[in-house]
Amino acid sequence: MGIRSAVVVVATSVALTCGTASAAPPGAGAEERAGGVCSPQVRLRGYSDALDKTEFGGRPVAGLSALAAGPDGRVDALSDRSALFTLGARDHRPERVVPLADEAGRPLDSEGLVQERDGSLLVSSETEPSVRHYAPDGRLLGRLPVPDELRVAPEGRARENQTLEGLTLSPDGRTLTAAMEGPLDGERPDAHGHRVVRFQTWERDGRGAGEFRLGRQYRYAVDDTLFVPEITALADGRLLVLERGYDERTGSTVRLHLADPRRAASDGAPAPKRLLADLGDCGTSGADGHAAEGSPLVDNIEGMAVTRGARGGPLRLLLVSDDNESDSQVTRLYRLDVRL
Repeated sequence: MGIRSAVVVVATSVALTCGTASAAPPGAGAEERAGGVCSPQVRLRGYSDALDKTEFGGRPVAGLSALAAGPDGRVDALSDRSALFTLGARDHRPERVVPLADEAGRPLDSEGLVQERDGSLLVSSETEPSVRHYAPDGRLLGRLPVPDELRVAPEGRARENQTLEGLTLSPDGRTLTAAMEGPLDGERPDAHGHRVVRFQTWERDGRGAGEFRLGRQYRYAVDDTLFVPEITALADGRLLVLERGYDERTGSTVRLHLADPRRAASDGAPAPKRLLADLGDCGTSGADGHAAEGSPLVDNIEGMAVTRGARGGPLRLLLVSDDNESDSQVTRLYRLDVRL
């Protein structure tokens, strides 16, 4: 759920049923717009508001919290209103929508998304929290174990709406990693006084198949006032980590970091990281301001997926912002080139 949800009007929940329909015409500013240089490592190739305030299959294309790129170029976009949209490979317009539910048929506060090689899906929900396994048609297949301390208090030490947010699978299919959005109650800061969140892993056999079992847990230090909405695993074992925050005076802050979990110490020292770009430094690129504060380009970015590997060139990323179904926010797709 977007970090701004406490300061904007919360939309009513939407009942979800399976169906198909044509996508609504794009709204204002729907065309792809050019980007700019964000840092020596990151360039904004462009962005689009084509999905903003649209509907598909009778459901708002809104509250998008996670992305997962498929082998055919299509992209799955997860709404925190318990719906999974499939976006076209070329135009990123909705082609399909599938509802998701828990074991009792109730909707999820779905936040993280992974697409498996067989097309099935792993989805994190920050309510319990949980990680569930779904068939491509939305049928529930199972559920992964979650350590007790990561559960919401009083069962655990997690704070409400600050649990399992980001979710990613290593390219070899062996290691699944989930990021807590905020710190646990009583979590000690790092050596520099920065707040720390937990990253939890699950492992399976060397063929990248079979059942997941609980793996190691390690710490990650976040920049002051920021939280972790998304992570993406790279082939060399490192992670791209989005950090995001909102302040009524300065607007949204979104930063992209490169972290190395392999160097997280067993004594609790966090995984080292380095800043790749603050997206507020990408310029405005003609973006319409949906809020009076901060950069008009940067909104509540929550989802991130690699759409093309580096192969000697830049890594291509697709990002999406969660509009919280608010008129003061936007559903926006961002295309980035990242050189590691």
